[in-house]
Amino acid sequence: MLESGCKAVKEGMLEKRSDGLLQLWKKKRCILTEEGLLLIPPKHPPPPQQQQQQPASPAEPAAKIKELHFSNMKTVDCVERKGKYVYFTVVMAEGKEIDFRCAQEQGWNAAITLQMVQYKNRQAILAVRSTRQKQQHLAAPHGPR
Repeated sequence: MLESGCKAVKEGMLEKRSDGLLQLWKKKRCILTEEGLLLIPPKHPPPPQQQQQQPASPAEPAAKIKELHFSNMKTVDCVERKGKYVYFTVVMAEGKEIDFRCAQEQGWNAAITLQMVQYKNRQAILAVRSTRQKQQHLAAPHGPR
């Protein structure tokens, strides 16, 4: 997603529950694109397309940026609204669940869900077009032999 230069649909802070034993909430700078969700540690420099052509510093590897691509995402489940937060879970295709929370008025869960549905719809349309083109190609008469 970083390399493809997708434009940001939504940017801001989200809190992600860590996988560790303590399961702490950690702030992540997030960029929602038409292809998926980028999770960036708050102290990390902006992704390449947002920098002024500065070389990436070797001290901060790009590996710190997590990409949750819609092709690997199954669902976004809204778990609950409690206090000022809405808690939701992104379920990946391989079954991994990633828990998030944000202020209710930010609407991250709705924005992620909408972009994921639009992505899946685009993929379905491309698949149908591809199938039709193959069928038309096979049905087309081949010239004289």
